[in-house]
Amino acid sequence: MGKTTGFLEYDRVNGPVREEKDRIKDFKEFHDSLPLSKQQEQAARCMNCGIPFCQAGVMISRMVSGCPLNNLVPEINDLVYRGRMEEAYKRLSITHSFPEFTSRVCPALCEAACTCSYDGDAVSTKENEKAVIEYAYANNLVSEETAVQRTGKKVAVIGSGPSGLACAQLLNRRGHEVTVYERRDRVGGLLRYGIPNMKLDKSLIDRRIKLMEDAGIKFVVNTDVGHDIKAVELNKKYDSIVLACGASNPRDINAPGREAKGIRFAVDFLTEVTKTLLDSDFKKVPYDLAKDKDVIIIGGGDTGNDCCGTCIRLGAKSVTQLEMMPKPSEERLPSNPWPEWPRVLKVDYGQEESIYKFGHDPRIYQTTVKEFIKDKKGHLKEVVLVSLESVKDEKTGRFNMVPVEGSEKTVSCQLVLIAAGFLGSEKYVTDDFKVELDGRSNVKTDEDKHASSKANVYAAGDVRSGQSLVVRAISDGRKAAREVDMALMGYTNL
Repeated sequence: MGKTTGFLEYDRVNGPVREEKDRIKDFKEFHDSLPLSKQQEQAARCMNCGIPFCQAGVMISRMVSGCPLNNLVPEINDLVYRGRMEEAYKRLSITHSFPEFTSRVCPALCEAACTCSYDGDAVSTKENEKAVIEYAYANNLVSEETAVQRTGKKVAVIGSGPSGLACAQLLNRRGHEVTVYERRDRVGGLLRYGIPNMKLDKSLIDRRIKLMEDAGIKFVVNTDVGHDIKAVELNKKYDSIVLACGASNPRDINAPGREAKGIRFAVDFLTEVTKTLLDSDFKKVPYDLAKDKDVIIIGGGDTGNDCCGTCIRLGAKSVTQLEMMPKPSEERLPSNPWPEWPRVLKVDYGQEESIYKFGHDPRIYQTTVKEFIKDKKGHLKEVVLVSLESVKDEKTGRFNMVPVEGSEKTVSCQLVLIAAGFLGSEKYVTDDFKVELDGRSNVKTDEDKHASSKANVYAAGDVRSGQSLVVRAISDGRKAAREVDMALMGYTNL
């Protein structure tokens, strides 16, 4: 696969990226692509290793190593290297529903497990994938399969995020009549409103949804299942129901002063920004949300990083990102060997932009908010920060992050964005369907299965596994579709 000596002949080269001084002025995507000839050289670096860990998608030390979709990475890289882009697209499409999404937002688990990354730079599989799917769109190769014959079975998919869309796609290809319910005004779920436009241009979602609609999938928006329409009604109308409504119950920070105006959940904030941009066709930018404000983001993950980049674009006076855990090592530790996912310090685009804008990394480690302070009108004006240290619990043996006495510090702040993760599924949905939950408030299923405790009701994606990656959600949606099809038809060819 690839060129035998390619990894020795070619250094890794990434696609061009717009400089911070330009990209923070708008909400457009800023990662560009290499010319196809140069991308072929990058694909030539795939070294035909004996065991392609890149495509394994297995759990090692409770982390996924390799692609959860089991894309046959060396085969695709080889076809890109040889310039056989149509064949590369066909190969990729066998295992992948939406390469246009993951090639932009996935952390590239495949690259972390690449043999080249053991002591060098991984093959740029993510950018190779982007080259394949964009070539396919540009050359009218992308289409959604329409079943020659319908089965007469009806399936409702609740939620139009990556898992719901992937599940709907396969079930429709099989010939079932699929209806997708979305509580918001536009299809896409997390892809639409949880990820900023500069990271994933929303026209890419519209492009795919149009194909899916043309293939027969029905999308119903502005319909909140559990409120606007009840489970009992859906159970009467559909043969099977798939809950793919995410793990959107946010973890709160219950410190004194929490009721102050100016404290928001991060995804609600990102949703309002994106919706304002889309509603106005990008003519209106909601500067009022963050302009000239000292912003504190609680949470060091991807959502926190997205808030960094968004607030900078909205003219924030300062941006600080709090992380409860210690600062990661800049290199792999012996306790975190390849091909495990590398638990190392990463500087993402939001932090890069903050360094450019304010001259320093926005992240403060081992720190959280102890108190929110409001003014006489109830608006947030300051927060009290406190340092944390790791202390062993003698009863459980676990190490917990606890406040350091006397380390409190009061700082100016008019906007807090809570990006501290999620606690599981929305209770009103699971209550309405009367499905059993696990200890983390997710829909309970047997291991590697998707059927819930209620007959004909299935779960896919974050609602089943908890907050995770887009690529894992797509994989789970595809697996759920196969299970639903098997139950409906007695066999499956998905």
